[in-house]
Amino acid sequence: MNIIQLLLVAGGLMGLMILGYVLVSGKSPDKESQRRLQSLRYRHSDSTVDKVESQLKKAIAARKPKKFKAAGSGSRAEALAVRLNRAGKSWTVQQYLYASLALIIAVSALIFLQSGALMLSLGLGVVIGAGLPHLIVGHFIKRRTNQFNSKFPDAIELLVRGLRSGLPVGETLTVVAQEVPGPVGVEFRSAVERIKIGRTMEESLQETADKLGTAEFQFFVITLAIQRETGGNLAETLSNLADVLRKRAQMKLKIKAMSSESKASAYIVGALPFIVFGMIYWINPNYIGGFFEDERLIVTGLGGLVWMSIGAGIMAKMVSFEI
Repeated sequence: MNIIQLLLVAGGLMGLMILGYVLVSGKSPDKESQRRLQSLRYRHSDSTVDKVESQLKKAIAARKPKKFKAAGSGSRAEALAVRLNRAGKSWTVQQYLYASLALIIAVSALIFLQSGALMLSLGLGVVIGAGLPHLIVGHFIKRRTNQFNSKFPDAIELLVRGLRSGLPVGETLTVVAQEVPGPVGVEFRSAVERIKIGRTMEESLQETADKLGTAEFQFFVITLAIQRETGGNLAETLSNLADVLRKRAQMKLKIKAMSSESKASAYIVGALPFIVFGMIYWINPNYIGGFFEDERLIVTGLGGLVWMSIGAGIMAKMVSFEI
């Protein structure tokens, strides 16, 4: 059995594993029964709390804009453009693709010159050339999102003070855009500019929410939309929202501190095989050089990388918590 047949068999086994996971991780009957019981409780209960909660859920479902679609749902190019836009950089899709292609060619050429294995060189070149730019963009997105979420409660408090002083919502948004630095000011300025050219406030803020992709700003948009439909004290509602967002950020920091030991252990366990492989190859290249020449060892190494990726994904899921 040559290397192509082994790769096909390994790909088939991985496909069966993925199919089994998809079949097992379907909708839970217990969750479906709980959802049905909850809908019946909202429909037939005489409790005032249940009626108010039911009306709130109906209001949220009714105000969901039907003409808006999820950002990047049109095509892969559109999804990539949205992802690059979230990073806060002036990168274009063409620049991203050219950089990925250049990295694939460079890495493949270097590995081929070192090992002489064409399939291994192409495989590692594609993995590194496609994965490294993705990780870099994800790093910038995470950093910008954290910067936005750290300043967003302060922006809401500034908005509350403007509303309590008698300013309309549009003017307070302009004040926030001018006074708050960083990504918060940039996103509010873009929303204000869209409002000035004739877009409605809900459309402008929803477009910003689609661009950011954060739950915190989506809470803000939903709060404004529900208040415009139902009325009430907007300043008090936004003040409560700012307090909730601060407590949410504190809970995230507590979880990060509690899971830091597990993450450090996962990083050490995941990096140890690569460190040992590199040290042995540096000390005695002939001892471990067969992984770059022998087809059986190449397939074994690729299989080990696949299983290590699965283990890393499982450990990442174990230490990640949604708030």
